[in-house]
Amino acid sequence: MTQSCSPTGCGPLTPEQEHILKDHGTEYPGSSPLNHEKRPGLYHCAGCGQTLFESETKYESGSGWPSFYDAVPGGVETTQDTRHGMVRTEVHCASCKGHLGHVFPDGPLPTGLRYCMNGLALDFQPS
Repeated sequence: MTQSCSPTGCGPLTPEQEHILKDHGTEYPGSSPLNHEKRPGLYHCAGCGQTLFESETKYESGSGWPSFYDAVPGGVETTQDTRHGMVRTEVHCASCKGHLGHVFPDGPLPTGLRYCMNGLALDFQPS
């Protein structure tokens, strides 16, 4: 098992986190407690602690996964994902390259983007 690092320290990744971050897995829709998180704070990569999203950009997309309309500058990178017979834009941590989810062009203003993230790939730290 590998280590998970966040601003509050390091600990082991769960098998589910390893599957998502390292094997491009996906958690079940609606399963993340972060879907209901409303407090102000920052969302970090569960694999390395990189800051990824601010709570102000989180919104309820109805997708079943935590969703954001913008990322912290330099926090994430994207690549084209052609797995599963479709073309999507994969989002990964700019620091450790761990898989986070996908971004779609159907989000709200001001960006029009929907960063659809796996909650297990994120570590929320309230302000």
